[in-house]
Amino acid sequence: MLQLLKTNSEHPDFISLVKLLDADLKEKDGEDHSFYAQFNKIDLIRHAVVAYWEGLPVGCGAIKAFDADTMEVKRMYVAPAFRGKQVATKILLELENWARELAFTRCVLETGKRQPEAIALYTKNNYVIIPNYGQYKNVENSVCFEK
Repeated sequence: MLQLLKTNSEHPDFISLVKLLDADLKEKDGEDHSFYAQFNKIDLIRHAVVAYWEGLPVGCGAIKAFDADTMEVKRMYVAPAFRGKQVATKILLELENWARELAFTRCVLETGKRQPEAIALYTKNNYVIIPNYGQYKNVENSVCFEK
């Protein structure tokens, strides 16, 4: 059974999962990894979700204020053995609900073209592609979404 915990970036299970995410992204992003890593620090994240499957931490995600109306979805990860079980969708929905509770009306995010599973997740959950924003504006490997 899946349980979701609302926490922050100081939670040890969130930190452990982010380390797994970073290792996965380093492999997928190759030479581009150091560019992306600079935008993925977790020290200022106040809103994080950790997913537990029968007590085992298996996934995470976070939101961070982007502007007055918008939260940016960050640090989404599900351990490979638990993919295909709707864990990522449940984390994403929890983050969206939390953003609404905090009076934000929009979510944005960036993912990489080398991450087709992530693109499929966001598309399935009614995110639409938007022009790349901010630091991703002229980055060919980036895909930005909003909902």
